[in-house]
Amino acid sequence: DAAAMSRSVPLEKCLDDAVIALYQNGEAIRPEQGFPMRLLLPGFEGNMNVKWLRRLKVTAAPVDARDETSHYTELMPNGKARQYMFPQAVKSAILKPSFGMTMREPGLYEVSGLAWSGAGRVSRVEITADGGKTWAPAALGDPVMPKALTRFRLPWQWDGRSAVLASRATDETGD
Repeated sequence: DAAAMSRSVPLEKCLDDAVIALYQNGEAIRPEQGFPMRLLLPGFEGNMNVKWLRRLKVTAAPVDARDETSHYTELMPNGKARQYMFPQAVKSAILKPSFGMTMREPGLYEVSGLAWSGAGRVSRVEITADGGKTWAPAALGDPVMPKALTRFRLPWQWDGRSAVLASRATDETGD
């Protein structure tokens, strides 16, 4: 890309569902989105979706580009660094209630948010209001598509006391 960033992408991913995007919503993609071309890799970490794509180079092995070896590694407990982590893990985030939101009195509120997985469809989201002691299944919003954000929601009766909200998601692989 314009920052001279290079990433190694498995050939299997390129042949599966990789997209070179020229347009977004019927218009040429904007410079801040990667004009003139952007690589989109559904389900892979965001930094893999290279902006300002200039060339593709097919190699027999990962190229160990500067960014892959210096920035996008994960330090393991044994002190070694793990490289080439591509798919997004299954995750969820509560968006409402959120910081700054005032809940004036006890009553019925909606807990809602987003879940996603790089491995496929989100199959379940659960929410706790007691710091993980008990969990309740949230409703998933349609459509539930693979490698895409999935909305979830749950009605919650707040009693006015301090509460610790958290969510957890499971995908179709069981993760």
